[in-house]
Amino acid sequence: MKLTRVAMTTALAVTSIALSAGAVQSAKKDLKGSIKIDGSSTVYPITEAVAEAFADVAPDVRITVGISGTGGGFKRFVIGETDISDASRPIKGKESDEAKKGNVEYIEIPVAFDGLSIVVNKSNYWCDSLTVDELKKVFLDGSTVKTWKDIRSDWPASPIKLFAPGTDSGTFDYFKEVVAGDKGAIRSDMSVSENDNILVSGVSGDEGGLGFFGCAYYFENKDKLKIVKIVNPKTGEAMEPTPQTIETGTYAPFSRPLFIYVNKASMAKPEVKAFVDFYMTNAAKMATEVGYVRLPQAIYDRAKANIAKNRIGSQYLNEKGEKVEGSILDVYK
Repeated sequence: MKLTRVAMTTALAVTSIALSAGAVQSAKKDLKGSIKIDGSSTVYPITEAVAEAFADVAPDVRITVGISGTGGGFKRFVIGETDISDASRPIKGKESDEAKKGNVEYIEIPVAFDGLSIVVNKSNYWCDSLTVDELKKVFLDGSTVKTWKDIRSDWPASPIKLFAPGTDSGTFDYFKEVVAGDKGAIRSDMSVSENDNILVSGVSGDEGGLGFFGCAYYFENKDKLKIVKIVNPKTGEAMEPTPQTIETGTYAPFSRPLFIYVNKASMAKPEVKAFVDFYMTNAAKMATEVGYVRLPQAIYDRAKANIAKNRIGSQYLNEKGEKVEGSILDVYK
């Protein structure tokens, strides 16, 4: 399934990568077979662009890339239906447990930074920034907020229409984690979709629209949307997502890493091994080309070392399967 607006930038990125494709020795013209990928619509633009560029050096390898959401992708991945799972959050302990039950060992590979972006309709002249507490007021289950005036008394009494990724989306999970915490819940009376372009159309088409998705979809649709700055809880400064604020983490608390997860057994297939090597050769460049932010080189180096060693499991889970907190630089020491 193709996405629309981001596909324009993806095409440019593919051309850029193709120019250097000849230097990738692991991808050869005689490779054959197929690679099945599914998961995050946020990670999709990166993976799809890499897949299209890889087709230039390995034209007989058939690659399919789905967008069933991070959670939906993991449901297929942990039972061995797919070779690679795109994810806009780290794998959860219960998902890792399901992988063990399905005899699926996996390699975790961070590929880029994203800044989850909060957006409103272009005609919205009053909402320039929001605090995390105000987001809680709007989005938590049981919220009574129905108009903009319910958020701030000096805002108009115009109805709010909420747009959000589906509950299988890693973007939804990440937003829920920040706003509602582990035990909280998000209100259900929202327009939801796993396709971020539908969310873009929803917010841009409704004067009371308020929604969220990955930064690439905002960067590609600046002409249609207005970004809402988020007040950094530590500094008190309202920040918007930019490559600089996302990389430094000052766009807090909505800066996050993006991942692909590779079935270790699939790495035994030459076409999958070549594709993963090709992905890592181009991940930093591709992240920038399609609107995300490259990771520090130290993280790419660690990921490549983990691939070379076939290091299985997630560095975001401890030996007990409990979540490891911290920045990616801390987690990937």
